[in-house]
Amino acid sequence: MTSPVPAPRIPEAVHRRRWAILGVLMLSLLIVVLDNSILNVAIKTIATPAPTGLGATQGQIEWAINSYTLVFAGLLFTSGLIGDRIGRKKVLLGGIAVFGIGSALAAESGSPAQLIAYRALMAVGAAFVMPATLAVLMNVFEREEQPKAIGIWAGGVGLAIAIGPITGGALLDHFWWGSVFFVNVPIVILALVLMIWLVPDSRDPSPGRLDPVGVVLSVVGLVLLVYGIIKGGELADFTDPKVLATIIAGLVVLAGFIVFEKRSDHPSLDVSYFRNKAFSAAMSAIALVFFALMGVTFFGVFYTQSVRGYSPLESGVLMLPLAVAQLIFAPRARLVVDRFGNKATTTAGLLLIAATLAAFAGFEADTPIWLLEVVFFLMGTGMAHIMTPTSVVIMQALPREKAGSASALSNTFRQVGGALGIAVLGSVLATSYRNGIEGKLGALPPALRDTAGESIEATLGIAEKLGPRGQALVTPADDAFLHAMHITALCGTGVALVGAVVVALFLPGRPQAGQPKDKEAELVGAKD
Repeated sequence: MTSPVPAPRIPEAVHRRRWAILGVLMLSLLIVVLDNSILNVAIKTIATPAPTGLGATQGQIEWAINSYTLVFAGLLFTSGLIGDRIGRKKVLLGGIAVFGIGSALAAESGSPAQLIAYRALMAVGAAFVMPATLAVLMNVFEREEQPKAIGIWAGGVGLAIAIGPITGGALLDHFWWGSVFFVNVPIVILALVLMIWLVPDSRDPSPGRLDPVGVVLSVVGLVLLVYGIIKGGELADFTDPKVLATIIAGLVVLAGFIVFEKRSDHPSLDVSYFRNKAFSAAMSAIALVFFALMGVTFFGVFYTQSVRGYSPLESGVLMLPLAVAQLIFAPRARLVVDRFGNKATTTAGLLLIAATLAAFAGFEADTPIWLLEVVFFLMGTGMAHIMTPTSVVIMQALPREKAGSASALSNTFRQVGGALGIAVLGSVLATSYRNGIEGKLGALPPALRDTAGESIEATLGIAEKLGPRGQALVTPADDAFLHAMHITALCGTGVALVGAVVVALFLPGRPQAGQPKDKEAELVGAKD
């Protein structure tokens, strides 16, 4: 006698339009990811003095990126809980509206400080969008279809990475720098209309209480830590008392956050989830891969535009292989997992990322550009085989009702990893560059030497102002940057290798014979 087929948990009306809903969710995801990938191409333009750009220093550029990622990461816990409590559709609509308003304001920024502030406002909206998209996905797909849907969702990240640099480059070729933010506005309006029409609402029947103290501690701790790291890079001196004091204060506040969360009866970060080694390993893999990749993206733009001389649009096209690889492999990564298991797939992905980062340590000003394209394609391939399996492990580790919390945790670790990657690897780049160029700036007036040593863009900007006399600085600036890039790339390689060791030791392998595929995920979610 056959066992009865379990009744579907998704209403039929929602089930019928689940793929259309996924499309709307990916559009929402697109604008959040698109913004960061567009900004990567615009970094050099924003660093250019007015009227072309804002004349932002490397530290200000890092803050324009990190003001977004830190606010985003700090609010994800709370936004996931609010979505679970009041309804994910409401949170999605409100988050996208705030993101659109922030984008319009950022486009009209008159100074680096204004840009940093408006990027933080955009992050407030994005923090409510990202976890809600995955939470809605988990509530419109049956469990057996969730890995496929998550794979397509992850492929949407690749699509955004593809569209972002090319769109940003095309806009910068024809319009002012602020157009890279203003382009979000029409996409936001379209997403709002489609969401109101298609997306069903859902909530946790027993949501957790909000945790304002935990949110404040996490944001303050992260901001202090990242500020100290960036400041140390600007000064090329991590022993400076102010730098050390800020970094230590950040670490102390973050330690206080963890202690508070462990003792709270309504924590925004449920530390008990991390008792499970597989869950912790999946989170670590996401954080470490974004730590390495965000740092590489940061220096990659200066390599292609400042050293190689490509335009923003050409630089965007050069990054296309990375996105194409994600589009191809992210939806299919689950097939690799089915055959080889989570452990083998994710470990191989991280080893591939480590190899591509190491390749940057050999790039020079005249390296054939096709080699860069191959490296970007392999990097995207590795990323696709990390994000899909780890996302499935994390999302299926918690009950469906806690989908918002699981998504928030995953995205928090991704954003914090990325922010620390930009801060740490950006500081390594800045320190190495300053040490390499300082000996070549003796002919400059004392007032200009400090500014010229901040970044390759600052050196080249001063060289341009000096006219023919400044041409002598161009080759030393390129050489100093390439040396700094090689050191930074090797640091990123080390981080990726650490990630590979962690997942090889702790991520679950293939299910045992006769064990259901989902059983492994259920074991991941089992409480101690």
